[in-house]
Amino acid sequence: MTWADTFLRTLKENDVRLVTYVPDNVLTPLIDGAAADNYFMSIGATREDEAVGTLAGAYMGGLRGVAMMQTSGFALIANALASLIVPYQIPAIIAVSERGTLGEFNIGQVTVARTMRPTLDSIAVTHHTLTDEATMPFIVDKSIKQAFTTQSPVVFIFSPLLTGGNPAAAAKLT
Repeated sequence: MTWADTFLRTLKENDVRLVTYVPDNVLTPLIDGAAADNYFMSIGATREDEAVGTLAGAYMGGLRGVAMMQTSGFALIANALASLIVPYQIPAIIAVSERGTLGEFNIGQVTVARTMRPTLDSIAVTHHTLTDEATMPFIVDKSIKQAFTTQSPVVFIFSPLLTGGNPAAAAKLT
């Protein structure tokens, strides 16, 4: 079972059915896996803040969901987190593929990667960097349960140590 299979299985175990996303090379196994599984409802978004808004609306309608994006897209959701998700106690599950580290060539990705965790800390959003498959199911399962129990968001940052990174970026470095 791959890291993506494990993550999707944990979403199912926690009744997280909606998968809203902005396409991303690193998250392709998650996005494709969700699209191929009739349990999930997959919705592509044009922007990351749209994905978060869709997630919020779905929750208000009784549906649990996850928004998926890459690091640079995270820069678009700070306002949605601070003005919608946090104050209205919406247990948003957010999955972010980490770019901007470990040999990244794109300075824009590097800048957002450096500011993502401090931004989350400043608005009191729990976040976990997932680095290995052995601990991932426990962290994801317990964090999703806590998010829905406490009505607060959680962000999972998928480290290149777990995912292998962005194949397109790796090709540019060789």
